[in-house]
Amino acid sequence: MSDIKSERREGSLEAPIRHPIKWQDPGYYDENAVFKELGRVFDICHGCRRCVSLCNAFPTLFDLVDKSDTMEIDGVAKQDYWKVVDHCYLCDLCYMTKCPYVPPHEWNVDFPHLMLQAKAVRHEQGKNKLRDKILSSTDAVGRIAGIPVVAQSVNAANNNTVLRKLMDKTLGIHPDAKLPEFHSNNLRKRFTKRNKVELAAESTEHTRGKVALFVTCYGNRNAPDIVADMISVFEHNGIPVRLTDRERCCGMPKLELGDLKAAEQAKEFNIPELVKLVDEGWDIVAPVPSCVLMFKQEIPLMFPDEANVKKVQEAMFDPFEYLMLRHKAGKIKTEFRNSLGKIAYHVPCHQRVQNIGLKTKETLALVPGTSIEVIERCSGHDGTYAVKSECHAISIKICRPVVNKIKQSTIDHYISDCPMAGRQIESVLGNESKAESPFTLLRYAYGI
Repeated sequence: MSDIKSERREGSLEAPIRHPIKWQDPGYYDENAVFKELGRVFDICHGCRRCVSLCNAFPTLFDLVDKSDTMEIDGVAKQDYWKVVDHCYLCDLCYMTKCPYVPPHEWNVDFPHLMLQAKAVRHEQGKNKLRDKILSSTDAVGRIAGIPVVAQSVNAANNNTVLRKLMDKTLGIHPDAKLPEFHSNNLRKRFTKRNKVELAAESTEHTRGKVALFVTCYGNRNAPDIVADMISVFEHNGIPVRLTDRERCCGMPKLELGDLKAAEQAKEFNIPELVKLVDEGWDIVAPVPSCVLMFKQEIPLMFPDEANVKKVQEAMFDPFEYLMLRHKAGKIKTEFRNSLGKIAYHVPCHQRVQNIGLKTKETLALVPGTSIEVIERCSGHDGTYAVKSECHAISIKICRPVVNKIKQSTIDHYISDCPMAGRQIESVLGNESKAESPFTLLRYAYGI
């Protein structure tokens, strides 16, 4: 048995801290050094096993250990470490909710960022699949798929059984995976055409009372109706809303691929645009939890010494976090026309790890005659994971506890802050019901 297992296992009682990601250091891409650190951390995980229920990375690791000749990490072939890396989609839950050995503990375990480093090594070696490069190029795909007529053709192809089987064979996109719908009449077009709403901003202790919306590539082209509902709710509560003048993908899809240079390029475009708005007195809100987390956590850890990155980090809010800060200051309307009944609320992983609490639940609970059952389990969608042929069945398995809770409850609605997670839950339920946005429900409750 290794020395690690003979030590007394005590977790740190101090608040977790995150070390900067040293991705610009040439040593970051040293495969031998990464394998050595993978072995060290995997040995600790093997002796603990608290994270076995979070995703498939940990069961994969433990199966490799248990089936090895030694039943220890030294019996696992280093090339098999990649099997673990492939199943990590950087949800961050192991770090934020389970692992007792995160820094400042002396063992200094940061499983997600070690997986990120391994993914970056593979990317630098040119070993990423064409499919993954395409799926993570959200701006490029969206520009083409969002063209009128092309959008209808893409949506039809994504629902064609024959073409989906062909995509499975040629690209490795599972034929049963839900793919996003593209809208040629995207959010930016709708916002430009609408009547301008004139509102006076009103500052509070934590908010400046006016919001610049980082629409996100998904919110703009794939879920514009949801973002439109969000804008309506904010303006109903006296919060002026504008869009960023320009934006690109936040960089999270490329980060999850290990393409850190592409994430840097997205940052170099977005941060100056957002800083300009912050300096003009705007707070920043994004409708997708992963995009909020990118600006709150990942970009600041990649660029810890950049003042503008820090400025955007401090001005970035989850939308319901923002509403509850306004409510705390007495600035949110609580006159509702419609109750919402019983809601099953799925909390996305990338919202949970922001450590802001259940702000969506708190907001919806303001509506009389409304009860909310919280489901804090992963949906299994996780960016591109659920659409990959080799991962789709596993993603369904990960989603089943969420679906089982919904099935066991008598509810009027089921919702998620992440529209992609909502579609995954909807797909696994398979009963013609539809996942809804919490902003759509809130807009209905207000009767606006």
